Amino acid sequence: MNHSDIKNKILIFIPAYNVEKKIYSVISRIPKEIFLNNNIHILIINDFSTDNTSKEIERVIHNFAYKIDVYNSENNLGYGGVQKYAFNFAIKNQFDHIIMLHGDGQYAPEELPNFIEKFKENYDAVFGSRMKSYKSALKGGMPFYKFLGNIGLTLIQNIILGSRISEFHSGYRTFRVNSLKKIQFENKANYYHFDTEIIIELLQKKLKILEIHIPTHYGDEISHLKSIPYGFKVLLTTIKSRFKNN
Repeated sequence: MNHSDIKNKILIFIPAYNVEKKIYSVISRIPKEIFLNNNIHILIINDFSTDNTSKEIERVIHNFAYKIDVYNSENNLGYGGVQKYAFNFAIKNQFDHIIMLHGDGQYAPEELPNFIEKFKENYDAVFGSRMKSYKSALKGGMPFYKFLGNIGLTLIQNIILGSRISEFHSGYRTFRVNSLKKIQFENKANYYHFDTEIIIELLQKKLKILEIHIPTHYGDEISHLKSIPYGFKVLLTTIKSRFKNN
């Protein structure tokens, strides 16, 4: 393995829970050029799906000559649990960077080169933000209640944390693996507010986050996130962190 391979060893991990209609398309849309200049490995985490996700993953493996690992969980790990598994995998296998690409097609694989381009810069995490452009978020079909909820929740979180994040709630996230070693991700939630807990710790440890604009896409995906319980958990987590920090 030459030096450039070592320098750009990237893990793209794909949470896959009941994504039989989307997973193949997501992988087929990954831009081919990123494989030319980087040593890229794909990890698909089948989180105890009850549909034909497993068969679709087999079809992916059969039709794409990428380095693909599959982990079939024997119980539902949850959104946070899947990320913990992937983070540990990345640390153990000495990747330089890790990217989360959802298996349900909500986030465009076509944006991957924009994230990878930023890896040259000295950031601990690069996140995609749909809310850098409100117009683009609405044009992409974000439901209005989610649009308002996202803005309101993010505003309150920024006030509590003294931060200036444009969106706490995007699932397009990348990390420098050495930076993941500095945070305690194992004790975080297995539910969706895992993402907020990670951002809070990055902020508390003064690690550097870059947000880049990503297009918004709401199609026929089935969302497993329930907005109101999620919002309460996010708020509670943010408020608690403020007291813990003082």
